Order: sequence, then C-alpha cells, then structure tokens
Amino acid sequence: MALVPFDDRDGLIWQDGALVPWREAKLHVLSHGLHYASAVFEGERCYGGNIFRLDAHTARLINSARLLGFTIPFSPAEIDAACREVVAANGLVEAYVRPIAWRGAEQLSVSAQQTRIHLAIATWPWPNLFGADRMKGVRLGLSAWKRPHPETAPTASKAAGLYMIGTLAKHAAEAAGFEDSLMLDWRGHVAEATGANIFFVFDGELHTPTPDCFLDGITRRTVMAIARRRQIKVVERTILPEEMGRAAEVFLAGTAAEVTPVRAIGELSFAPGPLTESLLREYEALVRLPPEEVARLAA
Repeated sequence: MALVPFDDRDGLIWQDGALVPWREAKLHVLSHGLHYASAVFEGERCYGGNIFRLDAHTARLINSARLLGFTIPFSPAEIDAACREVVAANGLVEAYVRPIAWRGAEQLSVSAQQTRIHLAIATWPWPNLFGADRMKGVRLGLSAWKRPHPETAPTASKAAGLYMIGTLAKHAAEAAGFEDSLMLDWRGHVAEATGANIFFVFDGELHTPTPDCFLDGITRRTVMAIARRRQIKVVERTILPEEMGRAAEVFLAGTAAEVTPVRAIGELSFAPGPLTESLLREYEALVRLPPEEVARLAA
C-alpha cells in the first residue's frame, strides 16, 4: 500500500483555536519545539464516535507540559471540545487522535522563556498498530537503548524527546526482522516496548513493571482495572530479563497497539493464550461503551 505523506492530505486540523485546512497547518522551521524537543503530545482513539478516556488523556497532556515547564493556553474542557470538534469536522467515527503542544519560534536558544505555546490536534483513520490478526502475536527484539533514570529526563511526561530512543530501538528491531523492541531501563530491569507497556502472565497472575522511569499508560491502567474486576491478581513490580522465559503469556497494551499478544522476545517464544485473549476481547468491548460507563469501569 502506497504511503500517503502526512503533509499532503485532505481534511482539517485544529490549530490554536481554529480549524484549518490540513495542508495549511504548519509551523516555522525555527520553532523551539523542533530544535530542542520542547513538545508534548497524546495518542488517543475514537471508537464509534467517542474518544476513549478523553479526560484522562487531556489531563496527562496538561501535566506533561507542566513537567516540561510550560502551560498550555487552553482549559481541559476546551481541549476536550477541540478533540471532539476535529473528529466530527473530518467526518470520522473510528479514528486516531493526536494532540500536540509545543514552544514556538519567538526565541531560539536553550532558554525559551519568551516563546508562545501552540496546540494542534489532528485525526486520521489508523487501525491497530500490528494489524487485525494480532492474536497471532508480535515478535520483539531486545533493544540496546535503555529507558533513562528519572533524574536525567522528565520520564513521567509524554514528551516528544523521549521517543527518539524508541525510534532508534524500533528501527533496529525492524532491521533484524522483528515488529517492535523490548526496552530495559537504566538498571537493566524490564521496562516497556517502544510505544506500549508490557504484561506477563506468571502462574495465572498478571505482572507488569512498575512505571518509575517510563509512562504509566492509560491503556495499561485500563487493562489492570479489567483484570482486577475479573478477580485476576495484578502485580506491579521489578521484573528481571531472566524471569521472562517462565511467563505463560506476554502482551502489550497501548493506545496504538491496544491489546496485542507477544509471541517472541529475542530467542524466547510464547504462545498467545486465553488470559490475553479474554482481556483483549473485554478491552475491545469496553472502548465502545458510553463514556460514563467507561469512566465507571476503566478507572
């Protein structure tokens, strides 16, 4: 399938308070966010016309900006309304939604006190990151890049700069024939994939790394809530690489990946199993409930 460039599409993008034609949604080449990675973003999905856990995504976007030292000049309610507006304006009911906030071009140096803060929101159709038949499972390489110490980067923020090593890790994995990469943290503990959290099934329990140096994903928390409601024990803890081989099942969870089984990590093999499939199906059903039901069941 031919790649459609993201700068040459039909549609509308919400930018700084107004809908603009897709091809006219631009920023200056000397924007601070481009040169110094002073940008934060979100990844959201719209199912049946409702953006899943929109309030949680907006809250994280605002907090991510705060961790990078700037304030987005729109309220949570305004951001929520803008996300809904751009989805509707593009005539979509099933869509991926990408809000991004960044420092502008008023000042270009390490110091950016005089920059204006911009916010844009785009949306487009984007099926599951790993395809419709993802129950067969994906294969993860092992990354040489590690998630950094939280004293070296704002690791609790969904900051653009933190995804650079994810891109490097994913490219290396793809070059080796894998779909994605498993990343360790600076201590050598299991962390996450390049854009999704990871879960392991040990003795019928759901285990996942403690998110102390990487993003505590909204899909991650949703899956944990589903599991607990089903009386499945959920354990957040340090997971060492040498433990992975005894896992009965492994899966990823994230907005783009949704719930996706893992069938290999490096030379280790896993069989996508019944617990993963049941959580995947429950997640697929949950995301299509009315927002008030989601709020009750997913928190």
